[in-house]
Amino acid sequence: MEQGMAGYLFVHFTGEQKDGEQIYFSVSRDGLHWTDLNDGKPVLYSHIGECGVRDPFPVKNPLNGRYYLIATDLRIEKGEGWQAAQERGSRDIIIWESEDLVHWEKERAHTVGIREAGCVWAPEAVFDEEKQAFLVFFASKVKCDGEETAKHRIYAAYTKDFVTFSDTFLYMERERDVIDTTILRSNGKYYRISKDETDSRLILEESDSLRGDFKRISCPVFEKLKGVEGPEGYLLPEGRSWCVIADQFAEGKGYLPMITEDLSSGDFTILEKEKYDLGRTKKRHGGVLELSDAEYERLIKAEMEG
Repeated sequence: MEQGMAGYLFVHFTGEQKDGEQIYFSVSRDGLHWTDLNDGKPVLYSHIGECGVRDPFPVKNPLNGRYYLIATDLRIEKGEGWQAAQERGSRDIIIWESEDLVHWEKERAHTVGIREAGCVWAPEAVFDEEKQAFLVFFASKVKCDGEETAKHRIYAAYTKDFVTFSDTFLYMERERDVIDTTILRSNGKYYRISKDETDSRLILEESDSLRGDFKRISCPVFEKLKGVEGPEGYLLPEGRSWCVIADQFAEGKGYLPMITEDLSSGDFTILEKEKYDLGRTKKRHGGVLELSDAEYERLIKAEMEG
């Protein structure tokens, strides 16, 4: 955890039940034991697009100090099912903006998917120091020229303010479908963790550059773990260990934490159940934001004041 950081905000959804596909907040001091805010009820609702969101991801903008939540515009509970969601789904992301993490502006939609895209899933953002802008990346199912069937690829666009975006471009493609990419930075290198959609396993890759070539790292725990998606990662408070969490969607168990002291080693240990507590609500695909003490206390104060 960076100097001055004192906690974490976990932004997530909970499932396909009524109100499950909305925005939920949980906080933690140590990144392992979580407390649900707002009595485990949604903190934010989407009233536009499909009127439901999944895979929310929080970021803080170093250019202006503002906070953003971006999420998939998708509501399976009221929709036509997964096939329609992939082939005829929304090409928008839903965006919330805030000055303080407590008061949020009305949600807005922005179209980032290319014209041929059947969906825009699991948007995330990482700040590109060279461009001084966020690289916003997401999965889209697209049938390209010469292909018999459509395939999930990772596309991306740049933005400085989550209002104006560059043209969307292809960011990552694999032989098989790939979704749910997250990007971490450690010791001057970038690490991508993605879901191989074919067998629901995680893939770990490393590169010297955000836009450079990534090489795959052998990771025995990831290779054995099946039926997971939505990987996220963050430094634990002592600043030495990384916690990577994965949504055990196939078994409906929510997130599973895995620990490593070196992302480049591919050596992860699954945390024993008695060493973590994810709170009362089931944590489905979301994102984690590191907090300063002032940010953490602001959220707690707002919770106490109702």
